[in-house]
Amino acid sequence: MSRLFSLLQRSVSTLVVVSALSSCALGPPEPPRKAEHVLYEWYDDGGPGEVKMKINLNAQMAHFTRGGREIGWCYVATGKEGHGTPSGTYRITEKIEDKYSNRYGWIEDEFGNVTNGDAKPSTKVPPGQRYVPAPMPYWQRLTSYGIGMHAGVIPKPGETASHGCIRLPKDFAPVLFSVTREGTPVVITH
Repeated sequence: MSRLFSLLQRSVSTLVVVSALSSCALGPPEPPRKAEHVLYEWYDDGGPGEVKMKINLNAQMAHFTRGGREIGWCYVATGKEGHGTPSGTYRITEKIEDKYSNRYGWIEDEFGNVTNGDAKPSTKVPPGQRYVPAPMPYWQRLTSYGIGMHAGVIPKPGETASHGCIRLPKDFAPVLFSVTREGTPVVITH
């Protein structure tokens, strides 16, 4: 009996040690994840009718319809002060999946660190650094003077951030690009 008691005691001791070690290895519980903004909703049925969009500059949101039916919405980031996005009625006149800006970009050092985040092609580039034109994926031109829609960062939903273009959420831009055509109407209002 004493042998069985000794074996049982060692087993319990081992369980206590293993349990203690495993709780130490896990560490304290992780804090809950911070909620992220939902940047768009898309529920296009692909049915009949033309896709149309309205962009509200005050709300920094775009709403989409197909044949009069609502098919989605998204946050946008339009022109910040000094680079305002013009209101008006437009049509998409050009679509390019992989475009780069000929007006704006940044300067980075040899390690890829941005040293000037608001550069133009005419900005003097320090030795050992280079100018990088801003990518504008899923470009959809609205004006002859360079205003269009493209994938980009929406740093604070509801606030302006661009040099005049309409930035679309990165995950959403290819979805919209796939359902528009040259000639798709776009209304921009305040």
